[in-house]
Amino acid sequence: MSENPTSVEVVPVDVPTLPVVDVRKGMFGGGQSGDTSGYGGIVRRVEFPAPAQRPYGSYFDEVADELNASLADSGLSLDEAVEAVVIQADEITFHVRPEHLLAFVGRLRDEPSLRFEICTGVSGVHYPQMTGREFHAVWHFLSITHNRRIRVEVSASAEHPHVPSIVSIYPADDWHEREAFDMFGIVFDGHPGLTRILMPDDWVGFPQRKDYPLGGIPVEYKGATIPPPDQRRSYS
Repeated sequence: MSENPTSVEVVPVDVPTLPVVDVRKGMFGGGQSGDTSGYGGIVRRVEFPAPAQRPYGSYFDEVADELNASLADSGLSLDEAVEAVVIQADEITFHVRPEHLLAFVGRLRDEPSLRFEICTGVSGVHYPQMTGREFHAVWHFLSITHNRRIRVEVSASAEHPHVPSIVSIYPADDWHEREAFDMFGIVFDGHPGLTRILMPDDWVGFPQRKDYPLGGIPVEYKGATIPPPDQRRSYS
């Protein structure tokens, strides 16, 4: 019988410098058992795509130009409102500064050359390794008039997980913001009734955060009572 092959140390290959979100080892991230598959040597960097440079291509340049011209009416430029523009998989994302979010999405809705009539919802994201920018709120917008889609992203810190609510401009985003609050603990300032929507009112923690415990949560509904409709909480 031939001798066992000599084990080879796997060294990660250097890649261009990009914002690294995480470094994961192995196929599934687990490290509590012996590696019999050989996958334990995998090292994968989870990175953000680099900011894009003009020209963006597709209809993205036209959207950026129209936004810049429209924001100028209120004394604001696109460079002041936006931290970065990212293009990945033929999709564009505007990383907007929180203080300019309402002005930005207001132009998306009202500017005839943009006319993003629909906000299809907001998603919460948790990046524990991004100190000072651990939480991201990502809105998705659709223009039926011009058949276009864009994303708008705003970040917040774990110490102050607050971002502006856009319900005053896009009322249909109401329940989506409540879900992101319920699951991630992102506080949408200005929301008319920011209460939990999936979990009980007294639930401790936010189930979709990366630091939320997996399993071991006891069932808490046994013996619970549901008040009649006229005695339930009011949003007014």
